[in-house]
Amino acid sequence: MSLLHVTEVSKTFPGVRALDRVSFTLRPGEVHALVGENGAGKSTLIKVLTGVYQPDEGELTYQGSPARFGTPMDAQHAGISTIYQEVNLVPLMSVAQNLFLGREPRNALGLVDRKRMEREARELLAGYGVTTDVRRPLGTLALGAQQMVALARAVMIEAKVVIMDEPTSSLEPREVRTLFGVIRDLHARGIGIVYVSHRLDELYEICDAVTILRDGRVVHTGQLAELSRIRLVSLMLGREMTEGATAFSGAATGDGDAPPVLRVRGLNSRHKLHDVSFDVRPGEVVGLGGLLGAGRSETIKAIGGAYHLDSGDVEVDGKDLRKPTTVRAVKAGIAVQPEDRKAEGIIPTLSVRENIALAVLPRLSRLGLVSDARVDEVVTAYMTRLRIKAASPDQAVGDLSGGNQQKVLLARLLATGPKALLLDEPTRGIDVGAKAEVQSLIDELAAEGLGVVLVSSDAEELIEGSDRVVVLRDGVVVGTLTGAEVTTEDLMAAIAGERS
Repeated sequence: MSLLHVTEVSKTFPGVRALDRVSFTLRPGEVHALVGENGAGKSTLIKVLTGVYQPDEGELTYQGSPARFGTPMDAQHAGISTIYQEVNLVPLMSVAQNLFLGREPRNALGLVDRKRMEREARELLAGYGVTTDVRRPLGTLALGAQQMVALARAVMIEAKVVIMDEPTSSLEPREVRTLFGVIRDLHARGIGIVYVSHRLDELYEICDAVTILRDGRVVHTGQLAELSRIRLVSLMLGREMTEGATAFSGAATGDGDAPPVLRVRGLNSRHKLHDVSFDVRPGEVVGLGGLLGAGRSETIKAIGGAYHLDSGDVEVDGKDLRKPTTVRAVKAGIAVQPEDRKAEGIIPTLSVRENIALAVLPRLSRLGLVSDARVDEVVTAYMTRLRIKAASPDQAVGDLSGGNQQKVLLARLLATGPKALLLDEPTRGIDVGAKAEVQSLIDELAAEGLGVVLVSSDAEELIEGSDRVVVLRDGVVVGTLTGAEVTTEDLMAAIAGERS
């Protein structure tokens, strides 16, 4: 008997089919892993289950009856509770108030019984390993403790289904063990759990079943114990291991004897990065491989000074940046292309000319006055070199195709004269033709002696475009592929933890 069943559910947004005839079954007392890379459809499915979105097609069955939740509150009242990766409670209210928000205990006069609420809050949280003054504002607690408060609140509403979205992302190892103890208790009580995580060790320790999504479709569902780690990874990435190895060919080889243009040593950031180290030599493309959440983007941002580091060193051409900041990184010769070009890269309302010149205006000015002629010279040169297709340099970047927007961003980075170019998903969201042009450009830049770090969720692109691949898992370097080892097979084995 199923507790929650999804039958042939589809959901379409303008230009995107987020879910395509997805079926999913959660049984009482089952811990069911929901996995997939970025854009696979996990978040959309969760929002359909919790009433945030209404499906375009298909139906939901809950406890044996057809169900349709018009709002998240409807789903919560029915017994479906969600714990999100980002704590969605009220930081200025006390811990006790957050736990009992909307269901405060009251005395005979109908007033909130504060003493009882605080007593019950202390007793409840003790079972989750949280010992704190429940009168404190929630926002003053460590993020891990806030996450445990959110978990306690979700479970105390007598939920029959608990959806956990990356619940351990902010937890210490001790807190993770406590969480797993709570999950096992829920399991024993017949509560169904949908568990979203990218951490393979966690999945295989705590989950009974798994459903894998890719591009909005279910590509596998079944018992997790019957699925090897390497098969799980290959299904997520859409690369069959039976294809055999795809040896690297085509990228620049770099100068193996030259000193590194970029040296990264011992990057540590709480919960996210753990002793990450690697080198990049002139003319070399070093790929960062791993699943979603492995720490690839965090590594790129940390090197570029845009992500907090607890410790670690970054050197460019032998010069230590000390604690990297974005200003120091740019001055040292590091250029970073972020994963989300629209939110963190281009300024869509500005022109092509303005976007390209943005990073080099200080260099093109004298006594605070910018030389239009010098700006035009730089912009024309890079529009020509990168073959940027625009009506004119004055056209708004937001009006360009995704591929040309990406080229404008690359032009801005190259105009700074970098020594190391860090590219996070440089071909995501662009058409096949533009993708080939960007890949060719990366090869050209490496051939000219630039050191390149490449992050891509496309395993084939990463393999074909890299000289070496540094593989990350849960913020730790778990392997480095070189030479004949740069294959799809070895990459997936390293990600799955099955490569010596």
